[in-house]
Amino acid sequence: MSDHGSSIPTATSIHNPEPEPPMALNDKEIAKNNAPVPPESTLPADSVYSWLVVLGSFFNLMLSVGATTTYGVYLQEYMQVEFPNVSSSYLSWIGTLQFALMCFFGIGVGVLCERIDTRILSGFGALITGLSLIIASFCNSPWKLLITQGILFGFGGSFLFITGLTLPPQWFVKYRALGTGVAIAGSGIGGLWLSFATRAITENISRRWALRITGLIIIGVCGCSSLLMRMRFRPVKRDRIFDMSVLRDKRFVLLFFGGMFGIGGYYIPFYFMPSYSNAVLGKPESWGTNIAAIMNAASIAGRIVVGIMADYVGPLNTLLVSTLLSCLSILVLWLPFKDFGTFIAAGVVFGFCSGAIVSLIPVVTAGIFGIKRLPSIMGFLMIGYTAGALISAPPAGHMLDVYGHGTGYSSLIIYDGVFLAVSTASELALRAIISRKLWKKA
Repeated sequence: MSDHGSSIPTATSIHNPEPEPPMALNDKEIAKNNAPVPPESTLPADSVYSWLVVLGSFFNLMLSVGATTTYGVYLQEYMQVEFPNVSSSYLSWIGTLQFALMCFFGIGVGVLCERIDTRILSGFGALITGLSLIIASFCNSPWKLLITQGILFGFGGSFLFITGLTLPPQWFVKYRALGTGVAIAGSGIGGLWLSFATRAITENISRRWALRITGLIIIGVCGCSSLLMRMRFRPVKRDRIFDMSVLRDKRFVLLFFGGMFGIGGYYIPFYFMPSYSNAVLGKPESWGTNIAAIMNAASIAGRIVVGIMADYVGPLNTLLVSTLLSCLSILVLWLPFKDFGTFIAAGVVFGFCSGAIVSLIPVVTAGIFGIKRLPSIMGFLMIGYTAGALISAPPAGHMLDVYGHGTGYSSLIIYDGVFLAVSTASELALRAIISRKLWKKA
C-alpha cells in the first residue's frame, strides 16, 4: 500500500537530480570575467615583453594624447595671427573635438579590441591620425580645420589611444600601476617636445609645415610601435556586443562621473594657460609654448611618481589625492593671484597631479571589474570622457569671450575648479563604497 503523501526517491531521480537554478546573468558575467586567465592563452606577466608593450603604448600615447595637449600652441596661432576675427570658443572646438572624438570612437574601438588583432587596429590608427594632420596643413579656414585637425584626428587617434591605454594593465600584476604610468607618461613627453617643435616650425617655416611634419612622424613612429601592441590573452567571446550589466553598478556610475568631470577639468588649463601668460601677465608670445612645456614636464614626472605610489597605497587612494590637489592648484593658486611666480607654481602643481586622472582610471577599473573586462568597460567610460571634453573648453572659451572680453579669465578658472571638485567628490564616494577604512589600500 503506497503512501501518496510521502515522496520516495527512485533510481532515476538519484542519478538525474533536478538541476540547480542558473546563476543570474550578471553574476555569471562577473565570475567569468574575474576568473583566472587560462594558462594556455597567456604570456607571462611582468616580463620583458610586458615592458615592450609599455614602450609601444608610450609612443602611441605620446603622438595621440600628447599631440592634443599641444593644441594650445595652435590655438594661440589661430587666435592671434591667422583668424583674429573668429571667436576663441569656435577655435577651441578644434582641439576639443580631437580628444572628445578620440574618446567617443574609443567606445567602438574597445569592442573591436576584443575581436580584432590590436596590432592591426593600432596600425590603422597611425595611418589615419597622421593623414588627418597632413590634410589639415592644406586647409585655410576654421571649418576645414575642424573637420581635419579636429574630427578626423579624433577618429584615428581613438585607435592609438585605446590600445595604448588598455594594453599595459593586462601585462602586469605586481607593477600594474607603474607600467601604466610609464606608458601614459608618453603623452606628457609628447606634449613637452611637440610644444617646442610646433612653435619653432611655425615661427621659422609655417603652421602648415608643423602639421605636415607631425603627421609624418605619427605615421612612421606609431606604425612601428603598433607591431608591439599585442593583447596578453585571448578575449572572452560574448553573445552581446555591449555588456550593459555594468551600468547598474554604483561603483561604475561614480567612476564614470569622476572620469567625466576629471577630464573636463584636465584640458582647460592646457588650452588656456598659454594665452593667459600673454593676455594677463604680459609675457611674450613664446611664453605660451614655455608654459605648455612646463606643465607637460611636470606631468611626465607626476605620472611616474603616482604610478609608484599607486602600487603601494592603492590606485584609487592615489587618484583621489591627486584630483584634490589638482583642484586646489586651480582655485587656490591660479584664481586669486595674478603674479608670474604663483602662475608657474599653479602650472607645475596641476601638471604634476592631473596626470593621474588619465593614467590611474584604467588601473582602478581593472582592480574593480577584472582585467578581462577592461577594454569594453573603458569603452563605456569613454562616453564620460567625451561628454567631459565637450562641456569643458568650448564653454570656457565662451566665458572668456562674453564675460572676460578676451582678457578676464576668472569665470573660466572657477568653471575649471568646479569640474575638478565634482570629480574629487565622486572619487571620494567611490572610495567610501569600496572601504570606509581610511588607511586601507584601495
